[in-house]
Amino acid sequence: MRFSSLLSLLSEVGDATPSHLGEDPELSGAQALDGAGPSQLSFLEEGHALAAALAASAAAAVLLPAQGADAAVLQQQATERNLAWVALKNPRLGFAEALEALYPKPRPEPGVHPTAVVHPTASLGRDVHVGPHVVVGADSLVGDGCVLHPSVVLYDDVILEPDCELHAQAVLHPGSRLGRHCVVHSGAVIGSEGFGFVPTAAGWRKMPQTGLVVLEDGVEVGCGSTIDRPSVGETRIGAGTKIDNLVHIGHGVVTGRGCALAAQVGIAGGARLGHGVILAGQVGVANRAVIGDRAIASSKSGIHGEVAAGEVVSGYPAIPNRLWLRCSAVFNKLPDMARSLRQLKASADGASLPASSEGSGTAQ
Repeated sequence: MRFSSLLSLLSEVGDATPSHLGEDPELSGAQALDGAGPSQLSFLEEGHALAAALAASAAAAVLLPAQGADAAVLQQQATERNLAWVALKNPRLGFAEALEALYPKPRPEPGVHPTAVVHPTASLGRDVHVGPHVVVGADSLVGDGCVLHPSVVLYDDVILEPDCELHAQAVLHPGSRLGRHCVVHSGAVIGSEGFGFVPTAAGWRKMPQTGLVVLEDGVEVGCGSTIDRPSVGETRIGAGTKIDNLVHIGHGVVTGRGCALAAQVGIAGGARLGHGVILAGQVGVANRAVIGDRAIASSKSGIHGEVAAGEVVSGYPAIPNRLWLRCSAVFNKLPDMARSLRQLKASADGASLPASSEGSGTAQ
């Protein structure tokens, strides 16, 4: 693909967008700036040592930042090297769009593989692809344009709205409901029974899990992640939420729209997340915790109560990030502080002793 053709596919490019075609190279692919070759596209974001990184790159074309103190310098440098370039407000977004154009995703042909097992009461929409060894259970509905890759299992009473994609060995249990354009990656399990048990004198009594798991439109679930079915009611994941690999979401959890949950996040039953919440890797959220809109929890934070909207928290238990940074700065000094405290205590104890009785005998 020619660079000029690629520009027409980028959402930020308009008539007034600064650009330079150079020799309008034919692009064979894309790569990071330090590894790009003479027929590849790369991108550069605002940051350190930008000019040096651009000077050292062998890329044929580059997406540059349109804003920042270095923008004009980078554009001039690229032009002097006769590189093809375009300046974008968000080069990373442009690079994502370019990757879609340079590496178009193949779509499997519609049809049902001979080894697939589809229950007679299940319903398949138009242009559905059902791969080898897929199982579609009774009363399940697969919407138009859905793709079920090899060994996907849909239990009974599963509903997929149009254009969902389920990768190899994904499993959806009864009561799973997926909106449009959802993606479930390999090994993920949707709608497995929640961890519900009642303690009795005879041991743990299982609480039947009869509710629904609802993934709204555009939800993506990473490899090996699990989303539990509740005893009653719903576990609901808001539209556009992105879930990384190895995330566990307990029964009855509700998230808002556009959340991002990084790897190994664990959310206990009944927790509530607002819109746009970001949980970094290995964050733990306790039962019925409440997290406000656009709140952010840094890696390994432990959330036990309520986090206000827009708050950034860190640590265990989670506290405001600025306070946590101050505490972290003090942590390494604690041994010296403890030593100083012991010395002060010893000095204070010595000063409080009674006066010596030496020399108090009678004169001869």
